[in-house]
Amino acid sequence: MIQGVSASIMKIRMSHSIATVAVFAPVKRLFDYLIPDAHSPRLSPGMRVRVPFGRGCRIGLVVRRSARSKLDLDRLKPIEKVLDSQPLIGGEMLDFYTWVSTYYHCPIGELVATALPVRLRQGKPVATDKVVAVQLTEAGRQTPPEALKRARKQREILAYLQAGAASLSLEPMRERFTPLGASLKALVDKGYVEWLTRPPALATQFGGGLLTLHDEQLAAVRAILDGMNAYVPFLLDGITGSGKTEVYLRVIAHVLEQGRQAMVLVPEIGLTPQLVERFERRFGACLAVSHSAMSHGDRESAWRQAAEGRARILIGTRSAVFTPMPNLGLIIVDEEHDSSYKQQDGCRYSARDLAIVRARRCDCAVVLGSATPSFESLHNTQNGRYRHLRLTQRAAGAKPPRIRLLDARGLKSDQSLTRSFLEAMHKALDAGNQVLLFVNRRGYAPIWTCFDCNWIAECRRCDARMTVHLKQNLLWCHHCGLQQALPRRCPKCDGENLNPLGQGTQRSEETLRQLFPEVAVARIDRDSVRGKQKLEKTLAEIHKGKHSLLIGTQLLSKGHHFPNVTLVGMPDIDQGLFSVDFRATERLAQLIVQVSGRSGREEKKGEVLIQTRYPEHPMLHLLLEKGYAAFARQALRERREAGFPPFSHQVLLRASAISQGPPMAFLQEARDCLRDAGESSVEVWGPVVPPMEKRAGRFRAQLLLQSSSRGCLHSLLDAWLPKVEKLKLAHRVRWSVDVDPLDLY
Repeated sequence: MIQGVSASIMKIRMSHSIATVAVFAPVKRLFDYLIPDAHSPRLSPGMRVRVPFGRGCRIGLVVRRSARSKLDLDRLKPIEKVLDSQPLIGGEMLDFYTWVSTYYHCPIGELVATALPVRLRQGKPVATDKVVAVQLTEAGRQTPPEALKRARKQREILAYLQAGAASLSLEPMRERFTPLGASLKALVDKGYVEWLTRPPALATQFGGGLLTLHDEQLAAVRAILDGMNAYVPFLLDGITGSGKTEVYLRVIAHVLEQGRQAMVLVPEIGLTPQLVERFERRFGACLAVSHSAMSHGDRESAWRQAAEGRARILIGTRSAVFTPMPNLGLIIVDEEHDSSYKQQDGCRYSARDLAIVRARRCDCAVVLGSATPSFESLHNTQNGRYRHLRLTQRAAGAKPPRIRLLDARGLKSDQSLTRSFLEAMHKALDAGNQVLLFVNRRGYAPIWTCFDCNWIAECRRCDARMTVHLKQNLLWCHHCGLQQALPRRCPKCDGENLNPLGQGTQRSEETLRQLFPEVAVARIDRDSVRGKQKLEKTLAEIHKGKHSLLIGTQLLSKGHHFPNVTLVGMPDIDQGLFSVDFRATERLAQLIVQVSGRSGREEKKGEVLIQTRYPEHPMLHLLLEKGYAAFARQALRERREAGFPPFSHQVLLRASAISQGPPMAFLQEARDCLRDAGESSVEVWGPVVPPMEKRAGRFRAQLLLQSSSRGCLHSLLDAWLPKVEKLKLAHRVRWSVDVDPLDLY
C-alpha cells in the first residue's frame, strides 16, 4: 500500500504541473503544490483548493499555474482537493488583489479570505440559488390592499409593493416589516406575490417618481455622463441637502441602460436601509446589498449575484469594494471623507482609495460624494487628478440653517446646557418641530470619581478611564470592552462620595426628560439600537413624529433626512480643538458641517447651536463665517507648510506585546535596519509610544516613515520589510504595517 502511494506521488512529480496557491492565512509568501493528473486539465487560477499546510490542511486560492518551482520537486506536496469546477475569481480581480497586497504589504491569502464570503473562505461548496426577492403577480397588481381586511401586515406589504416598483429584494423588506416571513408566505399562498431566486429583468423605464433637478444637479449629471465610458474620477462636492443622491440615481440609470453594473459604497451600516429603499423604488429588485449585519448566507448570495452579473447594482460597506463585477461601469463612494472606509486591522486598506484604483483598472468613472470632502480629495482636484463638481444650493428650495456660537464658560460643573440653548429648544418644541442634540459620548458619563480623594476609575487593561453606564450599574472601557460592577465605595479611601463627571448620551437623555417631561425623547447610539431592526424602527418613529427630542452620537450625523428637525445642538465640541492629531480639526469641521446639515432640510428654517468654552477660536470663526471650502483652503496651506499629508505620504510600523520593553526594542532594531537603505528622501520619526500606550492588555509603540515621494517610500518598504521580518524580536511582538494611516495615535 505504501509503495503504491509513493509511486502515485512520484508520477505526479514527474508531470511537473505546479499550482501556486495563496493560502488563507496571515503568511506573506505563496506556496507551490503539485497538481495531480486527475485535476490538471480543469484546474485554473481563481479556483479554491484544499492543500496540506503545516500539520493539517488549509483552504487557498490558485494564483497561477507553471511548469517550474524554485523548490526541488521532492519538497512539493500534491493538492488534496479541488473545490470548484470553475474559477470563483477572474483574472482581472486576481490582478487587483495582487496589487492591493503589494501596495498595503499584506498577505494576499489573508486579503482574498477577507474578500470572499465566510462559507467560501471555509471551503464549503458554492450555495444553490435561494429566494432573494419578491414580485407582484398580476392578481397582486389588481387586488386593492383593502381586500385583506383581517390581515393588517399582509395589507401593508401589498400596498408597499403596489406603491413601489412591484419587485423588491428581501433585505430592505425585512428591515421595514418585522417579522416578515409568515405574512409574505401568506401573500404567496394567496397568489398575490411570487418568489424570485434572482433579480428580475431590468425594466426599460425606471420608476419611483423622478425629482426635478436644479441647474447644478443637471450640470453634474451631464459632466459625469460625458466622462462615463472611460476612467474619470469626479468629486461631487455638495452641501448637505443639495441632492447628491438624486445625481447618483440619474447616472446609475444611464449605466444600467448600457447593460453595465454599478457599485455604491457607503461608510456605515446605518445608512444602508434608507438608501436601499430609495434605490429599490427607482430600479426595482435588480440590486444586491452587502454589509456585516447580514447573515453569512445573504452576504454570499449578494456576492454571487454581483459576481455573476445578475445583480446590476451592488450597495455595500467597505469590503464590498472587493466584490467581482464583470460589467462594472460606475463606482460611487458616498460620504467619501468618512474614516470608516479605512480598515483598522488585518489588511489596512482604504476602500475609497481602492475604488479609485479599481475604476482605473475597469476604465470606468468613479464619483466621490461629500458635503465635506477629505483634504486628500480636495488636493486631487487642485492638481487636476479629479474633476470638481459643486452643488452649492439645497434641493427643493430649502435654505441652509443659521449657525450660532454659544459661550459655555459660565456653566457650572453640574450643568450641560446654557440658558440660551434651553430657550431655543423650548421655542422649537413649542412650534411643533423636532430638536436634535449631538452628544458624541456613549454611556452615562466619561468619569467615575471620588470627591474625597480624587480617585478616578481607570481600566486595568488600557491607559484609559472607564465610562459609567448607570442603568446597567457598570463601568465599561470603550477601548477594550472590559466591564466591571460600579463600585459604591472608593477603593482608595473607602469613602462613599463617588460621583459621575461629564455628559454621555444616557445622562443627556436623563437631563432632557427632567427638563422637558411632556416631550418624547429618543436616544440613538450603539447601546440603544443594538440589533438588526432597532435602528430602522427608531428612525421610522422619528419620521412619524413620535419623538420630538432626539439625542445621538455620529449614528445620527450621517446622511439621515429629518424634515421636521429645525434645531440642531452641539453642546460640547471642545475636545476636537486641542488634539495632538493633525487631522483633528479637519474631522471636527466635517462633523460640525455634517451634524448642522440635519437642520432645516425642507421648507422650514433651520438653526444650529454650537456650545463652546472657546468662542473666539479662529478655526470656528473661519468655518462658520466663510464655510467649509475656505476652512479647507486655509488648513491645506498649513499642511503644505508642515509637510503633512496630502503633501506627503506616510507608513506606520506598529508593535505591541504583553510587556513594555519588546515593542520599543523591536522598533529600534527596525529603525537601525533603515541606515543601510540609503534613502535620504524618507523621514523617520520614532520609535515612540502613543498617548494610550497600553490597550487591551498590550503595550504599544510605533515608528513613522514619511516622504514627499510615494515611489521612494514604497521602494524603501520593499527593501526594508524583508529585513524587519527576519529580526529576532519580530517573533516576540505583534507587528503590522499601516500604509496611508489615518490614526497615528
